[in-house]
Amino acid sequence: MKKIYLLLSLMILAGGGVFSQATFSTGAMDVNVNTYGRIRLLSPGGSVRHLQRASILVGTSSSEVFDYTNDAEPLEAAALVSNPTWSDFEIYGSIDNTYSNLPPNVIVKIYAYGWTNQAYTIVKFNVKNAETTPITASIGLDIIPELNQEYGFDTVTYNSVTGVARFHRGTDVNMGVKLLSASLSTLYSFEWFSGYTTDANYWTWMSNGALQSQYASNTDDGPVTITSQAPVVINPGESVDLFYAFALGVNQQAMLAGISAASEKYASLFVSLDDLQANNKKFKLEANYPNPFSSSTTIAYNLPSDGFVSLKVYDALGNEVTTLVNQNQTEGSHTYEFNTKQLAGGVYYYTLIFNDSVKTNKMLLVR
Repeated sequence: MKKIYLLLSLMILAGGGVFSQATFSTGAMDVNVNTYGRIRLLSPGGSVRHLQRASILVGTSSSEVFDYTNDAEPLEAAALVSNPTWSDFEIYGSIDNTYSNLPPNVIVKIYAYGWTNQAYTIVKFNVKNAETTPITASIGLDIIPELNQEYGFDTVTYNSVTGVARFHRGTDVNMGVKLLSASLSTLYSFEWFSGYTTDANYWTWMSNGALQSQYASNTDDGPVTITSQAPVVINPGESVDLFYAFALGVNQQAMLAGISAASEKYASLFVSLDDLQANNKKFKLEANYPNPFSSSTTIAYNLPSDGFVSLKVYDALGNEVTTLVNQNQTEGSHTYEFNTKQLAGGVYYYTLIFNDSVKTNKMLLVR
C-alpha cells in the first residue's frame, strides 16, 4: 500500500511539470534534495536508495504545522552550488508555505553539504518567521527510511548518550541521523499509514516529550520517525538554524564513524566563537565518558558563574552512593574523574546541583 501511494505522489508531481531536484555524489554516497525540500540518501551513482524522505517540520500548535506534504512550495529551486564555501559539494534551495497559505508562515532555506569520499552529509535548515508576530516553534524532521530500497521490518534505535537515531534491518546498510545544533526533545516512531500527515498528528508526536529508545517495524510498510527539539521563540523577520547529520554505513560501526566525523566537521566549521562564548555561560552537565565503563569515567560540567556546587552519585533505587563535589567553584568548565573500584556493576545516576538548577545523567558500570 505504501509503495503505491508514494509512486502515485511522484507521478502527480512529475505530471505537474514543476518537480525538479539536485544531486551530488561524494564518491561514498549520493545526496538528493528536491525543490520541495525532500532529502534523500543513496548509494554512489544513485543505484540504491536508503532514505525515502527526510523533510522539515515547524509546528506552533495542533492546527499549525508546516510540513512537506501539505504546505511546502518552492521559493528557490534546489540546485547545486557551483563554488561551495564550506564543503566540497553543496545543494541550496528554499521553500515557504504558499502552497497552502496556512500558518505558520515560515521561509525555510535548506543547505546540504558533502565532502569527497565521505558517507555523511550535514544539512542546515534556516527557519525564518514571516509572520507579523513572534512564534514559538517546535522544529524537527519527518523521516521515512528505505534501507536498500526496501520498506518494512526496520528497527529504529535511539542512543541517548550519543544522540544518534539508528535505522537498521538485518545485514542491510545502517543509516544514522543526529541533531547537531541542539538536543532532541522528542523522537517517536510508528508504522506508516496513509494520511498520517495531518497537523494534529504531527503536533502530538512532536510535543510528546519522549525519546523512544527502540521501535521495531512489523509490517512491510515500515516506520516513520518524527523528531523535534525544544520550542524556540522566533521574532518577526528573524530566523534560527538547525543542523542535522545523516550517515550511511555497511554496519553500525561504520555509520557511527560517519556521524562522529560529521560532528567534528560541524564543530570545526559551523560553531562560531559567539556560540562557544554563549555555551560557556550555560549550566551544562555532559554525558560521562566513557559510558559504559569498567573502572573509571570522567564527568564534565559547565558553570555559568561562581557558586556552590554539589555532585552526587545514586544507585538505580535512588540511594546516595557517594558525594564527588560539595564546595564553591568558579565559573567555567570542570571535570571529575570518578573511580568506581568499590562499586558493583549496574546503572547509576549522577546529579549536579548549582544554585536552584539540577541536572541528572545516567551511566552504566560494567564488571
